Amino acid sequence: MNNLPSHTLSDLDRYLFDLNGFIVLRQALSEDEVADCNAVLDSMQDCQPGEWRGRVHGHNFTGSHEGLNLQQIYEAGPAFERLIDHPAWINKVIHFIGTDEPNFDCNHGPIFIDENFANIREQGQAIGLHSGGDKRVTRCQFRYHDGRFHCGQVNVLMAFRDIGPGDGATMLIPGSHKSNIPHPEYATAAMADQATSVDGITGAIEVHMQAGDALVFVDSIMHGSAARVNAGQRRIAVYRYGPSWGFFRHPYRPSEALLNRLTPTQQQIIMPHKPGQLPPAV
Repeated sequence: MNNLPSHTLSDLDRYLFDLNGFIVLRQALSEDEVADCNAVLDSMQDCQPGEWRGRVHGHNFTGSHEGLNLQQIYEAGPAFERLIDHPAWINKVIHFIGTDEPNFDCNHGPIFIDENFANIREQGQAIGLHSGGDKRVTRCQFRYHDGRFHCGQVNVLMAFRDIGPGDGATMLIPGSHKSNIPHPEYATAAMADQATSVDGITGAIEVHMQAGDALVFVDSIMHGSAARVNAGQRRIAVYRYGPSWGFFRHPYRPSEALLNRLTPTQQQIIMPHKPGQLPPAV
């Protein structure tokens, strides 16, 4: 087993997240946890977009050049269920979303996962640039007010294989979550139906990770990926967290079987919405 990082949110975490829009948690997952996730992905790597494997759905956003997304990956068993409220990041995410104040009165838990997927990317594949503070999208917003973070969407991207130069690393533009002006080069690298990547965009950096590392970032930061030029696969998962009053990004819903397997806390995180209160039948 790896020596896991402290679960405590540090002053440096808060400073760097505010400054740059992201932090990297080294060895957030143990070697066993990484191996368990890879075993699941081994069994699903031939899934095609539009195909279902149980309750997991093959998908991509703009085309096969992005690789394979496995949406609803938390339906794939214990390896991905435990990531819902993993102690390496869950308290940090809650803090950055801004729902950890002592008097927070939400009855359904403080956060909600609106989308979760694994991604397998092969040689030549990448995803283009998207988001940015200038868009002022409420769902993805970054705010800091009166000593507290109030972020609309905080993503946790976990690496299941080492991601170094040539491996199609996630690319970010540090500080762009606060930008007021569109990036002048945005159109040359934006997500599109044709192959594109963030390579060569001014200000963008590659985030190199080892298997088990986790990247925590506010969704309003400009992000995408480098093109993978090396042989082999880039394997990651992304869990997108927001306030519990949010709603699902896609038409997927968690299964009753999954909800029945989870802890009460995990149930609240993936399905905080309860049936509406109705008047008694007349």
